[in-house]
Amino acid sequence: MNVIKLREDLKHFLLEDIGERDVTSSSIFPSSFVGEGNIIAKDEGILAGTSIIRECLHLVDPSIEVILYKHDRDRVLTGETIATVKGPVIHLLTCERIILNLLQRMSGIATLTNQAVQLLDSSQTKICDTRKTTPGLRMFEKYAVTCGGGSNHRYGLYDGVMIKDNHIAFAGSIKNAVNAVKANVGHMVKIEVETETKEDVLEAIEAGVDVIMFDNRTPSEIEEFVKLVPSHIVTEASGGITLEVLHEYGKTGVNYISLGMLTHSNKALDISFVTGWKVKGV
Repeated sequence: MNVIKLREDLKHFLLEDIGERDVTSSSIFPSSFVGEGNIIAKDEGILAGTSIIRECLHLVDPSIEVILYKHDRDRVLTGETIATVKGPVIHLLTCERIILNLLQRMSGIATLTNQAVQLLDSSQTKICDTRKTTPGLRMFEKYAVTCGGGSNHRYGLYDGVMIKDNHIAFAGSIKNAVNAVKANVGHMVKIEVETETKEDVLEAIEAGVDVIMFDNRTPSEIEEFVKLVPSHIVTEASGGITLEVLHEYGKTGVNYISLGMLTHSNKALDISFVTGWKVKGV
């Protein structure tokens, strides 16, 4: 993750949650009251976002000690300690929820992605994400996909052309849409087009696209379409693909399978903050 953006995002998250102050913690504990706590996994899965622990705490108080026992991409077991933190209790408790929210969500995405990669069981086909991410959390969620062994699709509308059915309908044809794009973007920008029929695939090939997506097609249809595509054009399958049928899609020869579920239908990994002994107080 981009460290500068990470810190800026964490500042916004802290401001959203703290407002003027953590009224509960600041009312109970003086700033000199120091304690220790552990971040514990209460479920098994793949970790993502461990750097958030230190970055978030140090934005509030650089003196807080953070010891990481587990890191991104590590598999964690139920009951294992991910990190130990020590410092002013008021600051530990102020940051607790933001750290856990992000760590749980990102680790849930990494765990689901890893499950998909294992079920696919292919050296030729890769799992990738989509733009179906939580607003404001795209960097976090897409990074989590890579921690689980997946790949990233485009980050936004700005870093790649993806001509979808509505673009084609308004433009009149795949050829018209592709020609318009080529006249307006540089050679460094890749062009992907969404296809549904054999005719669409052939038109996309003739138009000279870089990536062809087979949208909402069955494994047998994709297997047929892949044979039509020259090796220099990347192929992608997307739409309605579940974990149960991943292996079948992997046998079609397609290069990528994009799954929106990785970022919009994942289950958060259960992670908790457990307080330890008090170091000193007033």
